[in-house]
Amino acid sequence: MGESPRFVDGYLLALLARASHAASAGFHAQLKARGVAVPVWRVLATLEGAAQGVTVGELAETCLMQQPTMSKLLDRMAADGLVARQRQGRMMRIRLTPPGAALAAELVAEARAHEAALLARHAGAAPALKALLRDIAGPSSEAG
Repeated sequence: MGESPRFVDGYLLALLARASHAASAGFHAQLKARGVAVPVWRVLATLEGAAQGVTVGELAETCLMQQPTMSKLLDRMAADGLVARQRQGRMMRIRLTPPGAALAAELVAEARAHEAALLARHAGAAPALKALLRDIAGPSSEAG
């Protein structure tokens, strides 16, 4: 008699984590080769196309970071000339600077190419898979 399958081999959360890791590895290697940390990429991708900017809280939620950690990252990104803070009334919004927007556009194009190559292997399932993952992730995942 063969061994029983391990619980984690069929556990949804473990499968999602492993799939995310496997799907991201190639693109993360591209980021590393360009000297861009994954958290910086996440901020750039979130701000790309957000003409009105995004609050620190929204960035932290979307980028899966605690707000104090996000604030420190934004300090470094502002010092590097990638983002700027702009006060709108009582709210502080974060926007890409022109160099940040240029880098974001380049990286988003690379990310789209990486995603297209990944999804090409599962073309028929791609729309349903994205819809299912958006449903699991909840309302805040509607943006992308």
